[in-house]
Amino acid sequence: MSSVTCLLLWSLGGSEILLIVLVLLLCFGGKKLPELARGLGKGIKEFKDASSGVEKDEEKKENK
Repeated sequence: MSSVTCLLLWSLGGSEILLIVLVLLLCFGGKKLPELARGLGKGIKEFKDASSGVEKDEEKKENK
């Protein structure tokens, strides 16, 4: 997890997280949340893979 995400999670208390979860449940419903979470997870994974690919390309350019 990035440092910004960690700081954001540490600044949120239990009641704030519960409120966010309840709002998400009201907006999307219980059946849609797992699908949204899977999509978010896939998106984050693709972003990390792409960013690590860019870093590897930059390292190759520096070594030449």
